[in-house]
Amino acid sequence: MHMAYKVLAFLIVGLVAVQAAAHAWASSGLVKYLAQGGTIDFESTEAPPVPEFLGLMIHGMNGMFVIPIVAIVLLIVALVTKSSRAIIWAGVVVGLVALQVTLGLLGHETTALAFLHGLNAIVLAGTALATGLLVFRRTAVDTTSQAAVAARVG
Repeated sequence: MHMAYKVLAFLIVGLVAVQAAAHAWASSGLVKYLAQGGTIDFESTEAPPVPEFLGLMIHGMNGMFVIPIVAIVLLIVALVTKSSRAIIWAGVVVGLVALQVTLGLLGHETTALAFLHGLNAIVLAGTALATGLLVFRRTAVDTTSQAAVAARVG
């Protein structure tokens, strides 16, 4: 379970990186399209003829569904491990994911929240990384220490 916990935490870090890359790709394509004289009709239900627009779809689906599901599974795995540290860190990750989704949705109306959405993404990635690296670190060190002591005694 410890390995599953670490993999899920690191997966969140990778998925946040995908979020940033997908949004940057889409933004770049849209700016290029507009700079070349293209227009966007916000009343239209059709996506603009920009291949990079796929990045916004990836960003939306990944952020609204994939990352929240992985975060919830991380919390479930933490609960199964019965480690209070794992549960706390996973809970913080889930909380940051919930905040991230909220800021992303509200950022369409209030651009300052979109700015916070970007900052929170960095906090989320850092917290998920720390979660994967630190939570069961003591257990791994203790196991190594016990093996070393057993080798000396034996």
